[in-house]
Amino acid sequence: MSATLLTRPSVIGMETDTAIGFEELAHVHLQWFAPEDEGKTEEPTEYRLRKEREEGRVPKSPDLVAAIGLLLTTLALAIIGPWIFNSLRDMTRWFLMVSVELDPVTEAAPLGGAFLSYFSRLVLPLAAVAMVAGVFGNVMQTGFLFTTKPLKPDVKRITPRFGQYFKRTLFSGEALFNLAKSLFKIGVIGVVAYLNIAGESPRLARLYTSTVWNSAVFVSGIVIRIVLEAALLMLVLAIPDYIFQRSQFKKRLRMTRQEVKEERKMFEGDPLIKGRLKDRMREIMSRNMAVNVPKADVVVTNPTHFAVAIEYDPMTMAVPTVTAKGADELAFRIRSIAKDSGVPIIENRPLARALYAEADVGDAVPEAYYEAISKILAHVARIDSRVAAKYAAMVR
Repeated sequence: MSATLLTRPSVIGMETDTAIGFEELAHVHLQWFAPEDEGKTEEPTEYRLRKEREEGRVPKSPDLVAAIGLLLTTLALAIIGPWIFNSLRDMTRWFLMVSVELDPVTEAAPLGGAFLSYFSRLVLPLAAVAMVAGVFGNVMQTGFLFTTKPLKPDVKRITPRFGQYFKRTLFSGEALFNLAKSLFKIGVIGVVAYLNIAGESPRLARLYTSTVWNSAVFVSGIVIRIVLEAALLMLVLAIPDYIFQRSQFKKRLRMTRQEVKEERKMFEGDPLIKGRLKDRMREIMSRNMAVNVPKADVVVTNPTHFAVAIEYDPMTMAVPTVTAKGADELAFRIRSIAKDSGVPIIENRPLARALYAEADVGDAVPEAYYEAISKILAHVARIDSRVAAKYAAMVR
């Protein structure tokens, strides 16, 4: 009995630990299958797209690169095919000739040099065309982009996210599109190959009567024609794939509203800080008003919403200058100071609104309003002896 009593707790504990382990495992798997784009409803901003480009992540279609590479390489092979065949013939003839004259063990250097020479002549032209085609296919889609950031190791990529992987590769619109695209490409290549071979079947059946050279040339022509036609069709099919890849890329980069707000704050500043700066500027302008408005020659008003103080000292200023301006409460403050200081207040709604919008404090009056300002200052000089004396000094 004691043995049984001692054994039960251990069994119960084992079952409890096993249950906890399964719960944790189930919890991890649920995290794996959590939706990756949950809450991402906003289109990616220009800044987000630019950052992704700097990281080397750009939308492109591998099928388009492959189609261009296959097409240009096949064209190059069709053009230089006879020269390659002649090089192969010369290489075979040379190795057969020296095989009975040279010892591969003691005279390996001449054999190795000849092999490298023939190999470079046969491979380098096609390799160069393939490399240029690959670069052209990528640059045509993404523009010139050189970055080493995708080569840097990223620990985050090691973390398994099987849910997102299986969802993207098996249970998504992208997976269905890729499956349909692959099946369609196989079908297209099969149809092209069948039509070309079926059209030449009578001549293929009579090849046993031709020489080896003629047979090789004939079969090579059929193969190149099949590959060229397939490459052209793949190039046409790659265009919708490129459009689809761009839409999927933007879909993966969608942002949440909070991310958009944070980015806007980064560029435009925190609204709270901006509000405090605006209050501070108002405070500084209010302090300056008490000094600048009494020196002004005239205050142009809206009459209630805007007020702009204008000063013109012919001895120190080339043109009239805005010394204070404000809207609503600040406009009321400017009018109050002007009234207490005896500065004339002239109502001109279009001019007050225009000066408030186009000129800052300390700026000269825009040239477009010279005539209106000159008429107002002339009127002020007639009714204000202080302004008249200042202008009279200029005349003397």
